[in-house]
Amino acid sequence: MTARLTHQGAAPQTLLPPLRRLVRDAWLGLRSRDQPSYYRAVMRADCARGHQIAVGSPSHESWLRIGRLQFDYLIRHGLSPRQRMLEIGCGDLRAGRLFIDYLEPGNYHAVDLSPEILLAAQQTIVDYGLQEKLPNLMHVRDLTLAFLPADHFDVIHAHSVFPHCAPGTIHEAMASVRRVMAPGGFFDFTFDRVESSEYHVLWEDYYYTTETLQSIAAAHGLAARFMDDWEELPHRQSKLRAVQASDERQAGC
Repeated sequence: MTARLTHQGAAPQTLLPPLRRLVRDAWLGLRSRDQPSYYRAVMRADCARGHQIAVGSPSHESWLRIGRLQFDYLIRHGLSPRQRMLEIGCGDLRAGRLFIDYLEPGNYHAVDLSPEILLAAQQTIVDYGLQEKLPNLMHVRDLTLAFLPADHFDVIHAHSVFPHCAPGTIHEAMASVRRVMAPGGFFDFTFDRVESSEYHVLWEDYYYTTETLQSIAAAHGLAARFMDDWEELPHRQSKLRAVQASDERQAGC
């Protein structure tokens, strides 16, 4: 961020958006007690500009494309209508609307930290006529997920969530996933990958090595592997898939 702001010869119009973000995020950081509450405030500010922008889609076409990318990937990896799915950080249902339509009624469950984005998600259900599928959307204060049943979800999905999570929040999420994941289930999550020198920008953007996230998963009884076929797709984030370590041993992996 600093390099971009001090680059010699940069045009004034390229400096204004980063400066605005710095001012906004500094103000939000002063008013937030922790990283989840800070991110909740960021989403509130972004949703005021448009819910598709808030989830990282600068256009409706981008929103449709990234949602379809997530859905098609899980279909290729064997997602079936009978499976129970939990989406962590569902946003405005960019991909969730496709999962809801595909899964049997009542099988899609989702949580998000932002009440504003969940209101947009409710509208997405209306816009796409998905009410009869009985999706369960839940606002959460953190990712402890203590209210969810143990050993219940076959597929857990978190797209573009960990790129905005501090290590402590990821530990919290991994512990929760291990508890609520059904035997034989899996947890797919994306992250912003670096080869070394992990860093973060403010409290909003976090960059991790694959090994760090695999280590966090292992600390909570999960074995995570790098998904090479995801790298072939047009998306800037990388993906890991975590299973219960006992399942991996039984499979002889």
